[in-house]
Amino acid sequence: MGICVSCGNDYDKSFELILASGERFVFDSFECAIRLAAVECSECHCKIIGHGMESGGLYYCCAHCAKLGGAKGLKDRTN
Repeated sequence: MGICVSCGNDYDKSFELILASGERFVFDSFECAIRLAAVECSECHCKIIGHGMESGGLYYCCAHCAKLGGAKGLKDRTN
């Protein structure tokens, strides 16, 4: 289908990812898609591949990182 924009692999099972902004990208794996398209935690800088958290326009992977980043009142889901 296409060449991965992340690693350059020409793969017959590649897929297209269309972002909310309308930008289109071709990837050969979720790993490559995560590396280029996933939001990064403002505190620990890991790629957020789950729901994550947002406060004051910043994104966090968990409540711990949000607290370290100065966000108040955010909690991880406990049930």
